[in-house]
Amino acid sequence: MEIRLAQPEEAPAIWRVRNAAIRHGCKGVYGDEVIAAWTPEAMPQGQVAMINENPFYVALSAEGQPLATGFFDVATGSIEAIFTLPEWEGHGLATRIMAALKQEALKRGFCSLRLAATPNACNFYQKRGFTVVRESIYHSKLAGADLRCIEMVCHLNGE
Repeated sequence: MEIRLAQPEEAPAIWRVRNAAIRHGCKGVYGDEVIAAWTPEAMPQGQVAMINENPFYVALSAEGQPLATGFFDVATGSIEAIFTLPEWEGHGLATRIMAALKQEALKRGFCSLRLAATPNACNFYQKRGFTVVRESIYHSKLAGADLRCIEMVCHLNGE
């Protein structure tokens, strides 16, 4: 599987990966109505800008289709999302994307990365060097709801 920076024209496929991962992984964590509002079929206009303005990685199938994605916000040093298609979970794609994001952060002079994990993803991040800072609430404008999350930090040591 190839891991590389995403291209703007891949935005719709990346959006579909995101939605599938949330609908699968967050089931039972958030209500069905919240998940439906949080994962609209229509991609927000800002998605392409996010890809252009931040290190946004994709893991690709042999056919060139995105199977997993992840990026960090260079303005805040925050991992904003790592998503994997449900049928590709457990293949190490998210781990490889996280490694690429950490290397990218180090190249850009970051000493640490932050994120707000959904409760179902907390163990994944802990296994990749993140520690819990506190539980908090993230207000999602897209979902129109307050989402319980776990704030985490990872100190980068030249990994």
